[in-house]
Amino acid sequence: MDDCIFCKIVAGEIPSEKVLESENFIVVKDAFPKLNGHSLVISKKHYDSFLDMPSELYEELLKTSKEATLKIVKEVGAEGFNLVVNNGRVAGQIVPHVHWHILPRKKDDGFEFGV
Repeated sequence: MDDCIFCKIVAGEIPSEKVLESENFIVVKDAFPKLNGHSLVISKKHYDSFLDMPSELYEELLKTSKEATLKIVKEVGAEGFNLVVNNGRVAGQIVPHVHWHILPRKKDDGFEFGV
């Protein structure tokens, strides 16, 4: 998609700090992080949401997310993490391109979100 910011990041048209890359996914630091180490797992191919992505990619998405999370948690000294996916505008999805947020957590980091 020509106007998709994540497609532009994947294509290298917008600079990003790459954490990790697999065949079908890229992990980059969030440009506007909510926490130290906040990163995004983005599909290289455009799918509007997780539900639009082919099931065949789920295993690679989980493996890539796990590998990136282990790396980020160690890098920032986090004690835990949230893995968040927002699907649809009403659920907080701002960019209509499948992506997961990795949010490294520390005790008393002050970050809260509703569940």
